[in-house]
Amino acid sequence: MLIQTAPVKMSSIVAVLFALLLLVGSGFSQSSASRQVISNNTPRFSAEAQDLGPEDSSKPISVTVWLNQRNKAELDSLVQQMYQKDLPNYHHWLTHDEYTAKFAPTAQDAMTVHNFLEAHNLKVAAIDRDNHFVTARGKIADVQKAFQVQINRYSVRGELHRGNTADPAIDGPAGTLVSAVQGLTDLTYKSHARRPIDPDTGAPFPLLPLTAAGPNGMFFSRNCFRSPETETFVTPGGGPTATYTGNRYGSDITSKVPNLPPCGYSPSEVQTAYGLPAVYKKWRGKGQTIVIVDAFGSQTIAKDANTFSQLYHLPALSSSNFKIVKIGGPTGCTPAEGCSPAGWDFETTLDVEWAHAIAPSANILLIQAFDNTSSNLNQAVLYAAEGGGPNGGVPFGNVISNSYGGFEDQTPAAELGVENSINELAAAFGVSANFSTGDSGDFSTVLPSATVSNPASSPFATAVGGTSLFINKDKTMKFQTGWGNNLTRIADVTPNPPVVPPLLLGFQGGSGGGTSAFFSKPSFQKTLSGGKRKLPDIAYVADAFTGVEIIITQGGQQFVTVIGGTSLACPTFSALWALANQAAGGPLGQAAPLLYRLPADAITDIQQIGSVDNVTGVISFPPFKPVFESAKALAQPLYKTKNFVSAIYNSPFSTRWFVLTFGTDTSLTTGVGWDNVTGLGTPNGLAFIQGVVGLAAPAAASSR
Repeated sequence: MLIQTAPVKMSSIVAVLFALLLLVGSGFSQSSASRQVISNNTPRFSAEAQDLGPEDSSKPISVTVWLNQRNKAELDSLVQQMYQKDLPNYHHWLTHDEYTAKFAPTAQDAMTVHNFLEAHNLKVAAIDRDNHFVTARGKIADVQKAFQVQINRYSVRGELHRGNTADPAIDGPAGTLVSAVQGLTDLTYKSHARRPIDPDTGAPFPLLPLTAAGPNGMFFSRNCFRSPETETFVTPGGGPTATYTGNRYGSDITSKVPNLPPCGYSPSEVQTAYGLPAVYKKWRGKGQTIVIVDAFGSQTIAKDANTFSQLYHLPALSSSNFKIVKIGGPTGCTPAEGCSPAGWDFETTLDVEWAHAIAPSANILLIQAFDNTSSNLNQAVLYAAEGGGPNGGVPFGNVISNSYGGFEDQTPAAELGVENSINELAAAFGVSANFSTGDSGDFSTVLPSATVSNPASSPFATAVGGTSLFINKDKTMKFQTGWGNNLTRIADVTPNPPVVPPLLLGFQGGSGGGTSAFFSKPSFQKTLSGGKRKLPDIAYVADAFTGVEIIITQGGQQFVTVIGGTSLACPTFSALWALANQAAGGPLGQAAPLLYRLPADAITDIQQIGSVDNVTGVISFPPFKPVFESAKALAQPLYKTKNFVSAIYNSPFSTRWFVLTFGTDTSLTTGVGWDNVTGLGTPNGLAFIQGVVGLAAPAAASSR
């Protein structure tokens, strides 16, 4: 049988061949037709730092590919409704099943990305249980090929780092699923714990062996701010003399336990200063869990925290109320084992001991990230947000405390978006993700320009700044300033000849804050000026010069020392938020939206204050005319600050004398109402708890 086909016109064949030739000539391919560039995924330093050339292509590397959520606009709208009191969805949190069914990336999406990575010789190491990310490992050469990037080495502010020179691109169906690729750069997040330092050498405050403990576990003087005094400094053998008069900071350097210099607070002192004894009559955190995220961790945290608890009359920590989860592999390793903990044992110790000090009856879940890369810390926060249970979905706790951060203007925008999505997920489940805002003011002293700390800058985070706290003999609050310290040396080592002229050492640390350059202003900040997210939202004690005592093991021996930083402010506020959740009878969700609606008596507004006894001096050197040193001259640089408090300080490190100022925080200033050092201020004990409960929905624990 003859089958006759329709005739094909020669002109059609020629046209097809001509079209194919055009495609080949233009370099067009099927893969480039479906190529997806992951925009804003390049570190800023690749355009600004010194380029040292290609990174060794044989080096191992780990990358985390973050997937887009589904129906993102609908999710954003729904979460906004959860935080508007006049809407039906107010405080009706999503369940895990509702979220995964409609908004989470699918298992098929994750497998598509998995297959893409494996096809490019990258070994998949982990897939998030809710499909938010896929992590893979391989060689730099394979990563460069897979994501069509060049990875070079750079000198970044004296440090060597790797980074991609342009945004990554992904061929094939995986491209449309990806929101960010982390790991192309190796910048890490820094702990925001700050130990008091020797201003002459930068060395941290020496550790005190625990065998020197004072009565009731108190070691350092609580009298951080003393009455005015006059000190005269003479040059031996003739020469200038100087006399300084003003407030005195810290105890005498000859003081012994329990009044060691300069000063440091115990749990009962901080509790009383912030009005917590009245709170403890009803709520101490029972039934609540404070989730703490740290990198590396501490090998001795359970032992140290229990010694701390015993000394300060707190409940013991055991397997029933304290658990540790390690994300991404073993943590708490030493430099000899290939890690760079960089003080994270101090961070972990501070977080656990002081969360326990503020909410003594709450459980603590410590989530330890494998290291302090942004990728692994983000994975740890995501784990905390997703919750527990056989398949996730049961919140571990109603608050997540995170005392670390990076520089927002150095972090690729795609990664900022990932962090914001993680914090939004926590907020959707009724959990507050709290982050400290940093210890370097506006960061202009460590970076070419001012910026803020991320992830604290996320609109779905609650950003916690810091204050300097001074208390009375009866442990009640004497006063607070916004945290920011300057130092000026006025006398040298014993026999303490005067320093002429006084040596301005400048800024020594202060609360991070300012305006995000990336995130738009959230609705809860609608009364603030500008169109961008502002930091911080709230504050707590953070100044290392008015820091707190911790117990920590170093070299097999337990020590006590004083520590501060916004790493202190974040876990203490997070613990207070756990108390508020207990009082409300259910999850309150993200703290920040409630803070801006609280009654006036719930938060203490920290303002710029001065002192009539700020330090002044006179330098005499006959026959020359005496030189008067004003309080302002001795407190420089003041930037925009007009009112501050200064005091004479005798350093126990070196015996040198200084003028120490409080309330001088780079370009940031404390002021009436919200400010970029302390946010709205500090929580006011029972009035704060009652105010928060008054704003909570009647059925705070409900879900959609």
